[in-house]
Amino acid sequence: MKFSKAVVKYRVPILILSIILLIPSVLGMVKTRINYDMLTYLPKDIDTVKGQDLLMEDFGKGAFSLVMIENMEPADVSKLADKIREVNHVATVLWYDSILDVNIPMEILPDEIYDAFNKGNATMLAIFFDSSTSDDVTMDAIRDIRRICTKDCYISGMSALVTDLKDLCEKEEPIYVGLAVVCALAAMMILLDGWLVPLVFLTSIGMAILCNMGTNYFFGEISYITKAISAVLQLAVTMDYSIFLWNCYNEKRMSIDDKEEAMAQSIKDTLTSVIGSSITTVAGFIALCFMSFTMGKDLGIVMAKGVVLGVIGCVTTLPALILVLDKPLQKTRHKSIIPKMEGFAGGIVKIFPVLVILFAILVVPGYYGYSKTQSEVYYDMGQCLPDDMDFVIAQERLKDTFGVASTHMVLVDADTPSDDVRSMLDEMGEVKGVQYALGLESVLGASIPADILPDSIVDLVKSDKWELLIVNSEYTAASDEVNAQIDELNSILKKYDEGGMLIGEAPCMKDMIETTDKDFAVVNIVSIAAIFVIILLVEKSITLPVILISVIELAIFINLGLSHYLGSTLPFIAPICISTIQLGATVAYAILTTTRYKQERCGGADKKTAVRTALSTSIPSIIVSGMGLFTATVGVAIYSDIDIISSMCMLMARGALISMAAVIIFLPALLVLFDRLIAATTLDMRGKVSN
Repeated sequence: MKFSKAVVKYRVPILILSIILLIPSVLGMVKTRINYDMLTYLPKDIDTVKGQDLLMEDFGKGAFSLVMIENMEPADVSKLADKIREVNHVATVLWYDSILDVNIPMEILPDEIYDAFNKGNATMLAIFFDSSTSDDVTMDAIRDIRRICTKDCYISGMSALVTDLKDLCEKEEPIYVGLAVVCALAAMMILLDGWLVPLVFLTSIGMAILCNMGTNYFFGEISYITKAISAVLQLAVTMDYSIFLWNCYNEKRMSIDDKEEAMAQSIKDTLTSVIGSSITTVAGFIALCFMSFTMGKDLGIVMAKGVVLGVIGCVTTLPALILVLDKPLQKTRHKSIIPKMEGFAGGIVKIFPVLVILFAILVVPGYYGYSKTQSEVYYDMGQCLPDDMDFVIAQERLKDTFGVASTHMVLVDADTPSDDVRSMLDEMGEVKGVQYALGLESVLGASIPADILPDSIVDLVKSDKWELLIVNSEYTAASDEVNAQIDELNSILKKYDEGGMLIGEAPCMKDMIETTDKDFAVVNIVSIAAIFVIILLVEKSITLPVILISVIELAIFINLGLSHYLGSTLPFIAPICISTIQLGATVAYAILTTTRYKQERCGGADKKTAVRTALSTSIPSIIVSGMGLFTATVGVAIYSDIDIISSMCMLMARGALISMAAVIIFLPALLVLFDRLIAATTLDMRGKVSN
């Protein structure tokens, strides 16, 4: 109570401090680097990641791109290649003029070399950068190369992808927040009992969001997914806390004349209730930190921090704003459109056997669709972008003209005999889907010694420790075909060099698939276990955690399962994150209803009356909360051209409605069905509840 009274007493200094804190928050948000490369979140101890590091250490090469040029004479291509070589952070440009003078006919090259870089009126350059795939300087270099090239030039590779992704994100992100605010504001104005109240809520929550985004500066960087959805998600999941304080304050005002005393009591009650509610949400986000694919940790920590800051803002900044604006808030109140729910609640309780059967029936198709959705996800980040983006167009042109959809790089021990390397390249070239496998030996031929080439040429692909080979594939990264191809290439590589490494986008994607498959199971288990323990402690019951989690898990099955039945394919990260976020964010609806049910039963009500009362009093809060999460995310889902953002927001929006419906329809039926078991296994109901 001392804390509550202090907040009321120092409300003006609290508001001044909150406004002052916005300055470093905005600066921190602007200074926080955004990472657009999903592959950087792979575990650091796998071969593909180690190989990328070795490529940088031994060759000074990080990112890699292919540039296809159409309708250009060799002399002009050579000039263009020279211009590209002058771009900052371009380490190497491999083309015909890297080996021979451009005036010497290309036809003297070995057929496999000639065909690899020439098709009809098109030729291809291979570009290595001295910086990593998603470095800001690499993206700047991609933009510079695009400016240098003509309209008949197409640049592919992960760096081109992340450049387009960054540009699109920076264009769309301000609109995400605007849509979330406008949609949530409209819903809250209609569903709550005041026209001005939602503006006050959004002001308080907005301050907490800015503080959360600003403190991300201390992490060094966050992923673009975290940046894109964290503000929207924080708004959605912390709106409940503001609604609870406002409702509590208005109830207190009816019995306490002094508004300051009423607010102090409200802060005290809110803090107790909100902490219990927010713990499950925080637990859901913390569960993401158990992913070995560390983007989960990135999103989990930022969102857990956002929920904590939201709670702090709810019991400090918001009460201060409400007290300062009390008169206009009271004058602009209106009647909520949500009707009384006693009749509806009575109907639900009356037909509870039918609803229990329906619950059991839905489990089978729900789980089937849910399990199918997990196996139907895509990992190719190029699919996240619209078809008219430069990277997508370049990728299609490269595939159509040269049959190249992905490029693998092989690091083989520099001491490996040339004959062995040549044999290895021959075997790799025969693997299904491989367009060609090239190395220094491909240029020289079997009877030509390496000594005839200038050191500057040899140094491009050979160091003291490693030799670099290039394998181009007709299969798209993250496809089943390319993953089988990678396994075969690796077996050939290990036969000649046990310590050799196959690296590049497709091998990294394969590792990502294997990593995240395990992560899905781990995160689900951790989130369910953590929330089970929290509900057990809050409700002091063994059976209630099982019932509550079962209801929300069915909602999750239905939500994700609908993607399978509707024929939509999700990005791989969406099911992992959504199953945890939906559980953590919406199980509070079930806790709210269950807590009131326990109070009624302990107060002497029979089981049906207790459930009916609990449901009728909880429905308005559940609807407001669910609609808050829905409206904050659905606008972004519809608007965004980035599929990974659109998919995650659509799943959150849909999940909010499904969880809301599941708690209102199925939870009461299960509480009535298992009432006797609940009473026997719940500590504070034993001995207080009669049949």
